[in-house]
Amino acid sequence: MVEIGKYNELEVAKFVDFGLYLDSEDGEILLPIKYIPEGVQLGDKLNVFVYRDSEDRMIATTLRPKATAGQFAALPVKDASRLGAFLDWGLEKDLFVPFHNQREPMQPGKTYVVYIYLDESSDRLVGTAKINKYLKPADENLSEGQKVDLLITGTSDLGYNVIINQQYGGVLYHNEVFRNLEIGTETEGYIRKLREDGKIDVSLQQAGYAEVKDASQEILEKLRAAGGVLPLSDNSEPQEIYRLLGMSKKTFKKAIGTLYRQGLISLEPDLIRLQREE
Repeated sequence: MVEIGKYNELEVAKFVDFGLYLDSEDGEILLPIKYIPEGVQLGDKLNVFVYRDSEDRMIATTLRPKATAGQFAALPVKDASRLGAFLDWGLEKDLFVPFHNQREPMQPGKTYVVYIYLDESSDRLVGTAKINKYLKPADENLSEGQKVDLLITGTSDLGYNVIINQQYGGVLYHNEVFRNLEIGTETEGYIRKLREDGKIDVSLQQAGYAEVKDASQEILEKLRAAGGVLPLSDNSEPQEIYRLLGMSKKTFKKAIGTLYRQGLISLEPDLIRLQREE
């Protein structure tokens, strides 16, 4: 059975002037001529994305949307009306977000994080900005210190709301962030704490000894690349440390302390200097 909103492996059944038809348990599905890969022959199998066109017919494409059914994505709004908004997700037919699926009226040009699903009543793919009900609490698949993928979905007084590994909701606190993050930013992070209520705290940097070890190596590499000197010290602003090294000031101070005790660097009022190789 064909999965609408997903990738399907389908066999080429016949060619026509305007494309080719792919065989499926639900009947033949058109792949328009402009999407046919070069050299395709009868009987070949193609990996295609299947959705419904404006006339409710199942249609295939070799284009890759930014997300499929069951996934979250940050998408820009192309147009909006009183019925809903139309978001650019990489296909010719825009993703429709009905008005009742919006947390606030969506505005053209702005980007929103939405969840994509197959609407049972219409059998069409739609999006919703009311994403919380599709997020899972922490479970046995997560552990503290684990490296994860993060998608920034919004802000609060505490920090940034994030989606973890396309499944879980989490929080990235303001004091863990030293660079600009926007809605839709995708980055890597780490599980900081799994709370008993199922909530998840995350960080952009790994905690503990591994974090300091990695940071120390990063500082040494930057020092070598910069000719042995970096214009950073205990008094440097957190934003400047992050700009040059991509780490928090707390991690930076621990790392240079470790390097200093190892005799690898010297600490001066406004800079650190490489002393010798490891």
